Order: sequence, then C-alpha cells, then structure tokens
Amino acid sequence: MFAFIVTVHVVVSVFLIFVILLQPGKGDAMAAFAGGGGANTVFGGRGSVTFLSKVTTVCAIIFMLTSLSLAWRSSHSDSVLRARRNLAAQATQKTSEPKPLEPTGQTAPAPVTGGAAVPAPGPTSAPAPGQSAPPPVKK
Repeated sequence: MFAFIVTVHVVVSVFLIFVILLQPGKGDAMAAFAGGGGANTVFGGRGSVTFLSKVTTVCAIIFMLTSLSLAWRSSHSDSVLRARRNLAAQATQKTSEPKPLEPTGQTAPAPVTGGAAVPAPGPTSAPAPGQSAPPPVKK
C-alpha cells in the first residue's frame, strides 16, 4: 500500500506541474501568437481556463491527501535511528557471547632444524665475519 501511495504521489505531482504550466498567464496575447490560441477552439472561448483550473484543483487535492497520508505513515512507523540502535544492540549481544576455547597444544610453528638462523640485514646489525660493511647512504 505504501508503494502505491508513493507512486500516486509522484505521478500527481508531475502532472500538477504540467497542468500549472499549461494555464494561460495574464499576458495571454503572446500565448495566442505562439500557438496557445488553439486551446480556445478545443475548450471554447473560456473553457480552457475553467477546465485547467478544475484539473489543477483535483490534482492539488489528491496531492495534499497523499502528502498527509505519507506524513502520517512516517510519523507512526519506527524511526531509522531506533531501528539502527536495535541492530547494533543485537550485534553486540552476538559478539559478547563466550567464545569457545582454542584447542590445546602448540599454536606457534615449529622451529626449523638443520640450519642456522640468518638475521635480517638492517642498520643495527653488524656485518657477518668475513664480509665488509655496505657503504653509507648519502642523503
């Protein structure tokens, strides 16, 4: 039902814009010169004004009713902030549950056997015996 009301509201608002733009203004002489005089022959001499004003009135009433119903619906529904707060509370409840114990035993990888550990070269490491120090970096 909510989607139907929103659809009607959007269609009526666009139609209302076009109906308002079609209505003749106070300076009607230029509209007749530019082709707006054809409405007088279709609706009669004064018929276009009364027909367009009636259509505008009906569209305005429908627009106001859909606006009021959408405003009432949004005020009586759960707010977005409250819904997000509820989701956050549910997420913290799930994370606060006790975690299962990790299996006992060795968790670190086994040390490598059969070779010597080689330190990573860096500014604090001394050169290995039999090697020369690298040249200093100029800035």
